[in-house]
Amino acid sequence: MSGTGIISFWEKGNSMKIRGLIVYFLAAASVAIAVAFFFSDESQHNSIKLKLSRSTRVWPKLEANWRTAVATTVGFLGSAFGTVGGVGGGGIFVPMLNLVVGFDTKSAAALSKCMIMGASMSSVWYNLQVQHPSKDVPIIDYNLALLFQPMLMLGITIGVELSVIFPFWLITILIIILFLGTSSRSFFRGIQMWKQETILKRETQEQEDKSNAATVLEKDYEVPLLVKTEQTQRNGIETFLFNLRLKGLMVLMTVWLSFLALQLLKNNSEVCSTSYWTLNILQVPIAVCVYAWEATKMYKESLSRRQSGNMECVCEASIEWTPTQLVFCAFCGLLGGTVGGLLGSGGGFILGPLLLEIGVIPQVASATATFVMMFSSSLSVVEFYFLGRFPIPFALYLISVSVLAGFWGQCLVRKLVKFLGRASLIVFILSSVIFASALTMGYVGATKSIKMIDNHEYMGFLNFCTR
Repeated sequence: MSGTGIISFWEKGNSMKIRGLIVYFLAAASVAIAVAFFFSDESQHNSIKLKLSRSTRVWPKLEANWRTAVATTVGFLGSAFGTVGGVGGGGIFVPMLNLVVGFDTKSAAALSKCMIMGASMSSVWYNLQVQHPSKDVPIIDYNLALLFQPMLMLGITIGVELSVIFPFWLITILIIILFLGTSSRSFFRGIQMWKQETILKRETQEQEDKSNAATVLEKDYEVPLLVKTEQTQRNGIETFLFNLRLKGLMVLMTVWLSFLALQLLKNNSEVCSTSYWTLNILQVPIAVCVYAWEATKMYKESLSRRQSGNMECVCEASIEWTPTQLVFCAFCGLLGGTVGGLLGSGGGFILGPLLLEIGVIPQVASATATFVMMFSSSLSVVEFYFLGRFPIPFALYLISVSVLAGFWGQCLVRKLVKFLGRASLIVFILSSVIFASALTMGYVGATKSIKMIDNHEYMGFLNFCTR
């Protein structure tokens, strides 16, 4: 199928499904938020204000016991599969650190960021030494990274602020609604890709039997998921340097440093003071400017190619970059970051499935999502370090486990994908991690909500300025 056919297929099929998923989430979220308003009672809120402001910090010691063993096992598997799917694994880490190890919720979220950072850094290191499976381009799509990273980091700031006023049960319900939607959509996407791979493998085998030569067949997508085109053969160092694009990396680092400086200054300001809100608002023009710069560049390049009759996509996504699509991607970046801020994850639960939906092949989607998560999670880790949100020994141990898991997870799964000839395996892993996160968050949320109901605790919105 031609490039025009691919774009038309996406716009008529997947675009409607994604928008349907967004409508589903917004409708369900509106109902949940309306219920939270019903539970809000200012008199009850004032009676527990002192109790809320004195939440207890619980830091278990790092010891050789069954709790540490469980944390190590779950952390290793969660990091390995989470980075392969490009979702991080925060939805698994936070409940595990809270229920099994015994950390308080805020410390568990901070340590979850440490684990995501360690796993994503080792995964990025591994991916930089891997060639693109079908093109002579970097396996990390820097255009998509620059498009999503600023809005994702802005969304994380919004999510952290909302986590202060949203009751725990509401956060749990919103995350479960979103995770069930994205996991089911990713699962069906994986089934679709599995069927395409099965047809491709069968017809390729039939052609080989007839001609006794490997022949690449034209399929319903422009480049088969695992069939290589003509590529320049490079050794490990050459591949690493080819995948490392300094211009894009420098822009991403500039955004990262800008957000870090504003966050550190904000944390040293009095809550709800003029300087506090000024520093918060300053993050908006930084994110919007970088996003607008990248979006304008992609739109102009896409328009120029179409006018010249060249239907080749400007990046890995097989869509036409219209203003509507660009605004939609900005919204998804904000949504992913907000979920990451509420949950304590890196935002990959939205970014990973979204990249697949806009036509990015699984290997590139995983590498790009993990690359973006490395920046968002490391920003939170540095901020939490200065705030003293996590114990250093436990953090270093969990980071070490995640670094090993991220590297070996990428290595083993990619070898398995190559051996089986099925890139859809990555999509199934992504769907499974998101679904497992929905289950664990659901259990934790239900348990805590029942306890709050039994104790007649306040379950409405909290006051932002009285923390």
